[in-house]
Amino acid sequence: MGAGLIKHDEGGGRRARRRGRRSMPMSEINVTPFVDVMLVLLIIFMVAAPLLTVGVPVQLPETAANALPSDDEEPLTVTLTAEGEVMIQATVVARADLIARLQGIAVERDGDRIYLRADGANAWDDVAQIMGALNAAGFNNIGLVTDIGGPTLDGQDG
Repeated sequence: MGAGLIKHDEGGGRRARRRGRRSMPMSEINVTPFVDVMLVLLIIFMVAAPLLTVGVPVQLPETAANALPSDDEEPLTVTLTAEGEVMIQATVVARADLIARLQGIAVERDGDRIYLRADGANAWDDVAQIMGALNAAGFNNIGLVTDIGGPTLDGQDG
């Protein structure tokens, strides 16, 4: 793919050229195929990267709040689905085991930030109970995840 042959003429007539051709190895490397492959891989990774986020389907409520600043650590997310299931990242956890699992995770993490994603169909009582469990597990910095573009409570839509 990268090497080839260079053919040299040795002079003389037509017949001499045919018999006297020599092939020498080419010392240049053709990088065009390498660049093409790298550009294709770059495009594939750019398209695939947004799909690698936590993918629990939840209908988040819309608010006028701005996005929270990101940390260096991977964000820890607890999700409360419309069916009432509690998930840590993408793993379903029984409500009775939630505090123990979160305490084990808290020991391994540097910060106490945790994000709570709750489906808008949940009652506030369920969300408040999960927030109390997060606090009991040692996570005092709780961020509520919502979609942007909701009402601003001043009569104008966001």
